[in-house]
Amino acid sequence: MKTYEYSKLGLENLTLVERSVPRPAASEVVVRFHAASLNYRELLFAWGLYNPNPRLPAVPGSDGAGEVTAIGGGVTRWKVGDRVCPIFMQGWLEGPLTPAKQGTSLGGGGDFDGTLREYGAFHEDGLVRIPDHLSYAEAATLPCAAVTAWNALVNVGKIKAGDTILTLGTGGVSIFALQIAKLHGARVIATSSSDEKLARVRKLGADETINYKTIPEWDAEVLRLTGGAGVDHVVEVGGAGTLPRSANATRVGGTISVIGVLAQGEGLNPLKVLMKTLQVQGVFVGSRQMFEALTHAVTVARLKPVIDRTFAFGQLRAALDYMHSGAHCGKIVIRLVD
Repeated sequence: MKTYEYSKLGLENLTLVERSVPRPAASEVVVRFHAASLNYRELLFAWGLYNPNPRLPAVPGSDGAGEVTAIGGGVTRWKVGDRVCPIFMQGWLEGPLTPAKQGTSLGGGGDFDGTLREYGAFHEDGLVRIPDHLSYAEAATLPCAAVTAWNALVNVGKIKAGDTILTLGTGGVSIFALQIAKLHGARVIATSSSDEKLARVRKLGADETINYKTIPEWDAEVLRLTGGAGVDHVVEVGGAGTLPRSANATRVGGTISVIGVLAQGEGLNPLKVLMKTLQVQGVFVGSRQMFEALTHAVTVARLKPVIDRTFAFGQLRAALDYMHSGAHCGKIVIRLVD
């Protein structure tokens, strides 16, 4: 089979190599990947900012979708032909996150190879079923970005109808947060530096939009749009560079889910957190239980992920460069099977 790997860190060291197709051990199944999707994590990993001391060679990628092609002894959850996605952390099935569970993430340079390969062997517990109405490409967008947005809004944020949600930018997590918020009857204020992208998110259901390039003090605009109260929940993907304005834009007692590190800055003054009694919660993807709750909602609502662009398997480097450009709106998908 073909697989991408890093012999050492650096995008220039990403190579396509041949490996043997894995055979399933007891309680394992082999999955033939049809599609994978990219996250900003892939760039951080290549740059040495995600895991500076990975086990090498390392296969990148955390998100994928495929079909079961072989099963090992004792497998009861799956049969050959089932359509599945691996979960982001193979050991996080339910309950709170622990260091041991964190160490089971795919494609992070640890003990678990990523999804940018034609076949992979997984424990039967580390997979979820793909909703019937989704293609492999659409399903491949779910494991990281969609589960993260679900965890942030449903598990952490306890979203309810009538809440007001603020999303930053138009990457995968932010677009899924918009879609999930609308499923729950929430009002969504979305930001972007592109009027074209803002037009797209309005078509997806965003109630209000702000171009943060033309309105640099976007937190003040959020307050204006909420009558001075602020939003109930911010899906915060910027990090230090945007946290202070996110705190300004959040209501007293509101929640900020910290997910990304895209923007550099001085960080958040803790006095703001204290005075507004904010809940600032880190969100690191989610468990299999959360993924299954998400897929149930996706199935009932017939929700369709937003795919910005699809690249062939041999075009991975071009896809990563495209992600780095920030031109995308939604998810970037890698097609492994034509």
